Amino acid sequence: MNASRVVRAVLVLALGAVVAIPVMMTTDGHAIERTFSGSAQLDYLLVATEPEARDFTFDGFTTELSLKANVDVNDHLAFSVKACYGCHGFEMGMAYMDVRVSDAFSIRAGRFTPSFGDFPDRHDPANHRTSDKPLPYDMGRMLRLREWNMSVLPAPYVDNGIELRGTFELGEQVELDYAAYVIGGLRGPADATDVDFIASRSPALYYVDNNSQPTAGGRLALATRFGDGLGVLTLGASGMWGRYDPDSRLDVLILGADLVLKVERWVLRMEYLARYTEMALGDTPETSLLYGPGQDGYDDGSLKEGWYAETEYPVYTGLDLVARFDGLRRRGNVAEGSALRSDSMILRYTLGLAWSPMTWLRLKTSVEFYDFSDFADEVAIHLGLVGAF
Repeated sequence: MNASRVVRAVLVLALGAVVAIPVMMTTDGHAIERTFSGSAQLDYLLVATEPEARDFTFDGFTTELSLKANVDVNDHLAFSVKACYGCHGFEMGMAYMDVRVSDAFSIRAGRFTPSFGDFPDRHDPANHRTSDKPLPYDMGRMLRLREWNMSVLPAPYVDNGIELRGTFELGEQVELDYAAYVIGGLRGPADATDVDFIASRSPALYYVDNNSQPTAGGRLALATRFGDGLGVLTLGASGMWGRYDPDSRLDVLILGADLVLKVERWVLRMEYLARYTEMALGDTPETSLLYGPGQDGYDDGSLKEGWYAETEYPVYTGLDLVARFDGLRRRGNVAEGSALRSDSMILRYTLGLAWSPMTWLRLKTSVEFYDFSDFADEVAIHLGLVGAF
């Protein structure tokens, strides 16, 4: 039995558990709880160094909307549904059930964001202090997004599948979170040189797997409290592997590491992501690829790395200062006609302020300096307004 059949067999057994466990657990005396929450952000992006930035980014006004409904049937069963709106239009951001056996073991099944890194858990506009996302997770707001085919793993990455997760208490001050999942996986065409993120989330192509082989991944995070609850240090590691083309021949592997340090209201976050993507060489790589063969033939893969270090500091009641350094680097052959080289990089420096005059309202502003290896450097200015309930 090959590995993909084993994965599918485990998936069927897990789905059986999702159905069986709630049936065996009583709901007597438990009132069903329902919550409805959401947030909306209007952002204006001005590229100060280029009056016609629409050629390489989505400048001007953009709106992001998140609406979420939760139903807690009992202590062991809950349902969540989320709709989101952005430059891509309306989409189903989540639709899943959580079956909780204990703190140490629960099952999530449906359409959800698989556990990977720190930022995806706070990707909604109301949950981060800048108008745009860090470059490793950017989805549509970075400059030169088409030339770079966006980021390493655009957030939110949503897919169909099942995830086993839980938390272990390792003493009074230490917690270990784990997650392991099987999902449909990223997608791309048969002759792909990179992942097609539109195909990975577009309802026009159906929310289904494209190659009958699931992608597997997981995450571990260790959190340590210190100073009598004064601060928390969290270290995490994530991984995801699968094949993304219809013929199930091209590998994609994503690895990540993250660190979050919170001391009272001061926060430091750091993440590193790397994605290796195998490319289809085709019958005539000499015409489809920009660079010719090396000593060992044609390079059939690319490595895209992303990182960020971000800090938030409260300078006054309701007023936070945000500073961030992030970047992307791509190495490997590129398609003929690409504006990138075999080794290209973006470095970005951001300074911003986030002001909350009320708990449900926040004003964001930031200035970003882009240092490109292949294009002219640019300065971007964001002004955003966020409301949440």
